[in-house]
Amino acid sequence: MELPKKLQQKLETRKEAHALRKLGAVSNLVDFSSNDYLGFSKNKTIFNNAHDFLTGHNMKQNGATGSRLLSGNHPLFHTIETILSEFHQSESALIFNSGYDANVGFFSSVPQRGDVILYDEYIHASIRDGIQLSNAKAYKFKHNDLGSLDEMLKRIQHDTIYVVTESVFSMDGDSPDLAKLSQVCKENKAYLIIDEAHAVGVFGKRGIGLVQELGLENDIFARLVTFGKAMGCHGAAILGSDNLKQYLVNFARSFIYTTALSPHSLATVHVAYNELVISNSNKESHPAIKKLHSNIAFFKAELVKNKLNHIFIESDSAIQCCIISGNETVKSIAKSIQEHGFDVKPIVSPTVPQGQERLRFCLHAFNSKEEITEVLKLLATFVL
Repeated sequence: MELPKKLQQKLETRKEAHALRKLGAVSNLVDFSSNDYLGFSKNKTIFNNAHDFLTGHNMKQNGATGSRLLSGNHPLFHTIETILSEFHQSESALIFNSGYDANVGFFSSVPQRGDVILYDEYIHASIRDGIQLSNAKAYKFKHNDLGSLDEMLKRIQHDTIYVVTESVFSMDGDSPDLAKLSQVCKENKAYLIIDEAHAVGVFGKRGIGLVQELGLENDIFARLVTFGKAMGCHGAAILGSDNLKQYLVNFARSFIYTTALSPHSLATVHVAYNELVISNSNKESHPAIKKLHSNIAFFKAELVKNKLNHIFIESDSAIQCCIISGNETVKSIAKSIQEHGFDVKPIVSPTVPQGQERLRFCLHAFNSKEEITEVLKLLATFVL
């Protein structure tokens, strides 16, 4: 059966703009594209320990069997949520099936009619989708511009205002001044929500994230942590007060009306967090985190050496982005780099604003300095 004409036209428009998305196959190229920052997703010890954990606790069960409010609330949920609360110094934690589910569930249920949401203009699509489902009014502020936010807060003067941003932005790799942001929200009595998806496992001793590294965890109304990036697993959690958790259990539809994560998914999360904690009894960072930051510093030094730094967005994270305007151009350069053995992905509009298309380099603990040097030398041949 053919698509309705309006849907077919939308596809044709995407094709004409060189923005049509396609599913690709897993490649054997050198990985500069995945979110597996620490290499945990392919860590054999984590894989084997997750299996041993399940069999040791007689958890011989493939699926959750239902939602957590029906039959799927198996004992591992309480165990993992307790671990998350202790590790992230939060009163409570509530696990969702993904970061997308967590953000949609939170923002569609917590802000009420008559409330106001202020969000960074570059905020993640999952948060935007949650906001669209909310009955609250929402306004964007300029990216990482706390002066713009402060002016809006003073102008709006509303009883209940939620402010949301990311500690590391997925499409830019940059970060707001979280300490100053927290102070601005305090002064204006606004509720601050931080998405830590690309910071957990990367920043702070033992990968605790930027919020805790700065000692701000008690000033944040809610934090989102995900397991599908540096932790190499699947799922997410919202950290906050016991009352917030109780509220979400009762009103977050993406939590209530979905089958829960399987025991195996949670066992993997448990073992991955143990990898960060147990292997570092002196509370120092995991060796993979240290290697990742060494690679980030080396990558940035190589940018300067190859005179590429002026076309990259300033970032101290594992995400380094090279601005190359135009969907067709950036996709062509990405294809050429891939043909030389390096998996570097183009980020095209409308995912990013038109004219801000880019190559996104995701760095990992397992990337070698030789690979970094070679891929940047190759990039220079196309953009300089």
